[in-house]
Amino acid sequence: MTAETPVDMDIVLSSRARLARNVTDLPFVHRMTDEQRRRTMTQVTHALDSAAAHAEPLEWVDLESTSALDRRVLYERHLISRPHADATGPRGVAVAEDASLSVMVNEEDHVRMHAIAPGRSVASCFTRIRQLDEAMEPFVDWAWHQTWGYQSACPTNAGTGVRFSAMLHLPALRLTRELDKVRQAAKDLHLAVRGYYGEGSESSGSFFQVSNQITLGRSEEELLDTFVNSIVPGVVEYERAARAALLKQDRTTIADRVLRDLAILRSAQLVKADEAMRRLSMIRLGVCIDLIPDVELGTVNGLFREIQAGHLQQAAGTTLSQNEARAARATLLRQRLGGG
Repeated sequence: MTAETPVDMDIVLSSRARLARNVTDLPFVHRMTDEQRRRTMTQVTHALDSAAAHAEPLEWVDLESTSALDRRVLYERHLISRPHADATGPRGVAVAEDASLSVMVNEEDHVRMHAIAPGRSVASCFTRIRQLDEAMEPFVDWAWHQTWGYQSACPTNAGTGVRFSAMLHLPALRLTRELDKVRQAAKDLHLAVRGYYGEGSESSGSFFQVSNQITLGRSEEELLDTFVNSIVPGVVEYERAARAALLKQDRTTIADRVLRDLAILRSAQLVKADEAMRRLSMIRLGVCIDLIPDVELGTVNGLFREIQAGHLQQAAGTTLSQNEARAARATLLRQRLGGG
């Protein structure tokens, strides 16, 4: 197993590892009856409870009976997917106490285990979900084929069923118009490049989620080694070079843009979510290249989640109109960023 510690946090916002699994002798989720979905939930929750002696305990959340707001917050925290939040019928998620490990049940596959951690720490995420997978195996029969490996509703997940990903902040590559080179390189390496909330989402705030597309024909260790030691460091190096080039070519222009965005968010009374993401992205760049000394990186990272509509409404404890949400977002930004 490749060892690592969270590094490159100026560019790598977070790392993830995910395993897709399905229970044998049951159809895939999209072909299931509600009774079969409940049967899956019973088997998986039993396996999770039984595995708790050898892996960390998880709290079960029944998404069918959970409020739309609570589902949205889970989605905004990357604990469930958007389709899982919006779907109907028997489904749920088991969440670790630190909210960095989750197990979705009856999403696209019967089970999707998912761990997330700050910075470049893919290997530690994988260790966590593999321990859970191994602890569950004696209590549930996963669908597996001698030739095709673990079975999945999505062909790209067949084989090991593992996906590694990193959420990368690439504002300099966007400013230098070199993102197309990254996209082409990713395509050549059979990587998927998605937005801030994964598949189907936009690249808000110059965040891009990069993940492996191939899980068949290579071992988990091979996939992990390539992702950790080649793919992510390559993109990080490319972004660092773009940042250095921007500062060398016209530091004043970059500083002006960064500080203008900071000044706006320190004084604005109404802020839309997409505007906040865009301006926070530049502020994050400014913090990382030492143009903003009085704002902590952790503060900015936390704001990307706190400014989302679900989190604002949860914090307010009441339903917010669109204008009230914009006002609440502006107030939060002023408070966190040292505005008036």
